[in-house]
Amino acid sequence: MKLFALILFLLMYVIMIALPKRRVLAAIITAVIFLISGIMPLGEVPGAINWNVLMMMAGTMILVHFFIVSKMPNRIADLLLDKSKNVMWVTIFMSLFAGVISAFIDNVATVLMVAPVGLAICKKLKISPVPMLLSIAVSSNLQGAATLVGDTTSIMLGAYANMDFTNFFWMKGRPGMFFAVELGAVATVPIMMILFRKERRPVHADEMTEVSDYVPSFLLIGMVAALIVASFVPEKPDVTNGVLCMIFAAAAVVYDLIRTRDRMNSKNALLSIDLQTLLLLTALFVIIAGITEVGIIDDFSDWIVKVGGNNLFLLYTIVVWGSVIISAFVDNIPYVATMLPVLTAVCASLNIEPYLLYFGLLTGATLGGNLTPIGASANIAAVGMLKQNGYEVSFKEFMRIGLPFTLTAVTVGYLFIWFVWH
Repeated sequence: MKLFALILFLLMYVIMIALPKRRVLAAIITAVIFLISGIMPLGEVPGAINWNVLMMMAGTMILVHFFIVSKMPNRIADLLLDKSKNVMWVTIFMSLFAGVISAFIDNVATVLMVAPVGLAICKKLKISPVPMLLSIAVSSNLQGAATLVGDTTSIMLGAYANMDFTNFFWMKGRPGMFFAVELGAVATVPIMMILFRKERRPVHADEMTEVSDYVPSFLLIGMVAALIVASFVPEKPDVTNGVLCMIFAAAAVVYDLIRTRDRMNSKNALLSIDLQTLLLLTALFVIIAGITEVGIIDDFSDWIVKVGGNNLFLLYTIVVWGSVIISAFVDNIPYVATMLPVLTAVCASLNIEPYLLYFGLLTGATLGGNLTPIGASANIAAVGMLKQNGYEVSFKEFMRIGLPFTLTAVTVGYLFIWFVWH
């Protein structure tokens, strides 16, 4: 059963790479086979699906619809164009902007909020939005590990290791994950300058777009603030963030109905939910739970520890780069959940503190998703948004940006953590 699951999983990825337009179908068919064959027990499906992420995406998509209709993204685009020398610097500023936001709220929500601004900029400049939106997605993934509240894996580590918000900045007299991630982010700026070196076309805003309604922007800011506040609430339900996003989305719909009395606009907001992206994510949640269920993730974890042996540097190196490779293809949440107790036991047997391997795990597992377009939910959201706007993104096109971003950021974080924490 384990071999059958692995073959199906690899076959799905081959189809996704070869036929990008059939990604959703390939994932759904694989998930169905997993259920029919018993690889993934039917009764465990509700628990395998990350309802929090799905609700966050749906709610944010609705709210972002009103945000776009209000023309606020166009106004922000005008301001950014006014401050930028050329297309290259606009892309860099947008990526860094997304990264800063992503350090404090979920990566998917960040992409869904920032990407419309990128689309507005590219529409004004009459250029393809693919490079800019992919840069936004990978930057948001990169910065997610900077703070306790930026990514689910960070929250998991914080809860497991009893770390608070400040421990990500300074812990036991040493700089924490925040500095490893930020140094990695700074290192990606020269990479973007190389990737987009030909994009030297001068930019400027001819005139500032008038915003028709500021309430959607206030609701979006309120949602971000609510997500940050909720992150500090202990023992909250897993779906808290998703419910918050849906509440703000409902508030936007009700407000628009009262203001315009136009049901068609609210209907368009609901139709703006990208069902294909949500279906792809749902299928992937089932598939990843299935390969976890049959023990494939455990086998990878055991292999990493076995190869590392008693050599701490080798073990640390394998944890970081092994996590990058694994997280490029599977959800990093079950992987991190599996690895934390494994690494704790290894460190206990070596009689060392576990923080070096904990931070190495977080670096590799969080940034590894940037290698492929389906390695992280934020990437799936960005690719889905591009598809809605008529742009199909291939694996090769994604990896042109994702690969150098990942290698640069992980290398910088890998070296920083080793020299500070070993």
